[in-house]
Amino acid sequence: MTQSFDFDKALKALQEGQALTGKNGILTPLIKQLTEAALVAELDSYLANDLEANRKNGSTKKTLKAPTGNFELATPRDRNGTFEPQLVKKHQTTLSDEIERKIIRLFALGMSYTDISREIEDLYAFSVSSATISAVTDKVIPELKQWQQRPLEAIYPFIWLDAIHDKIREEGRYVSKAVYTVLALNLEGKKEILGLYLSENEGANFWLSVLTDLQNRGLKDILIACVDGLTGFPEAINSIYPQTEVQLCVIHPIRNSIKYVASKHHKAFMADLKPVYR
Repeated sequence: MTQSFDFDKALKALQEGQALTGKNGILTPLIKQLTEAALVAELDSYLANDLEANRKNGSTKKTLKAPTGNFELATPRDRNGTFEPQLVKKHQTTLSDEIERKIIRLFALGMSYTDISREIEDLYAFSVSSATISAVTDKVIPELKQWQQRPLEAIYPFIWLDAIHDKIREEGRYVSKAVYTVLALNLEGKKEILGLYLSENEGANFWLSVLTDLQNRGLKDILIACVDGLTGFPEAINSIYPQTEVQLCVIHPIRNSIKYVASKHHKAFMADLKPVYR
């Protein structure tokens, strides 16, 4: 039996659904997953070099405050109580925006083993040994690959594309790159991240590789794709999904409009602008 799509529910989800960031953001589980994997690798590396009789001893939980949203973090323990975690220290209760952005970047498709290892080295700011960096890299790569290659649903009514621009370490220097986010609304009216993709330059070939990846993971149809005038994207999406309607995402024209309005008039201006985009 084919599942019917409730457009009223979908539209409500667009207004009330989870955001990419903030409390209960969609990216929060990714931050939690990779942070916990890195801490486990830290402990494994520590125990491998501990000369005393020592072993794992469960974990302790604490709430970690992060820009994408708060989450419960499980920190692994050793029996002797001598292990000192570095990525998130014992009494640390917040995760900085810089660290969080670096973790999110790791999920982007297009990074080699060396790239990931360098990013992790940068993540730790040289506070741990090269052996620990290797251990963390080897631990998180399967987590990253599993997420990047997970199967997708056959149909997504809506997808949006946005970019996170950041400086990325490459061959000993920092270069500006964009991590493109493919956000979707599924048939249950819930938002999910389909993929993160790293690129220096957008264009038809890049977007074709993104869409081919989505297709290979099981995505057969998209009803509406919302983009921000991204070069080459409409042509690329219609070459693989010819029935998909491509629309300009309204948030960007709204942001461009509000730049020319004094801050004290923002509220009234937005109230007048809302009917235009309904």
